[in-house]
Amino acid sequence: MMSDFALKSSNVPGGKRLGKLGGSLALVGALLLGSAAVPAQAQGTKIGFVNTERILRESGPAKTAQSKIESEFKRRDDELQRMSSNLRAQAEKFDKDAPVLSESDRVKRQRELSNLDTDLQRKRREFQEDFNRRRNEEFSAIVAKANEAIKRIAEQENYDLIIQDAVTVNPRIDITDKVIQSLGK
Repeated sequence: MMSDFALKSSNVPGGKRLGKLGGSLALVGALLLGSAAVPAQAQGTKIGFVNTERILRESGPAKTAQSKIESEFKRRDDELQRMSSNLRAQAEKFDKDAPVLSESDRVKRQRELSNLDTDLQRKRREFQEDFNRRRNEEFSAIVAKANEAIKRIAEQENYDLIIQDAVTVNPRIDITDKVIQSLGK
């Protein structure tokens, strides 16, 4: 019994069959054509992987940038913490005093608490936006330096392809440590 491939390859246009010899020749030809691609694969493609998140967490420049940003925003963060504590204390005091307050005083203090809360939420939002913007500024510079280091490593070590941030990676091709080392730990 002939395989589907042999049956198909033994047929020629016009409906004539070449027989077993023709089918065998077609099979040998197909195998030869397929083996022409093997040398390209036999050379191998050198692939590397880089974990950008690790670079932004563990590299020297990233740690320096994180410390710098935290120190820049410490005063504002402390102020937000103080405002939050103050609001909490005033809300607790209001809860204790509410039963003995007149209706107008209760409404007035509720409005004050609401205004304080709105102000606090606005300042937190502004803080977070400023913090994220500043962090992105610092880290984009680090990513640019990391990309330069990756290109340098790729050229020096003859990588054909370097992938950043994949779902799963064999540790054998992970060059993140080389990049972190290149950036200075």
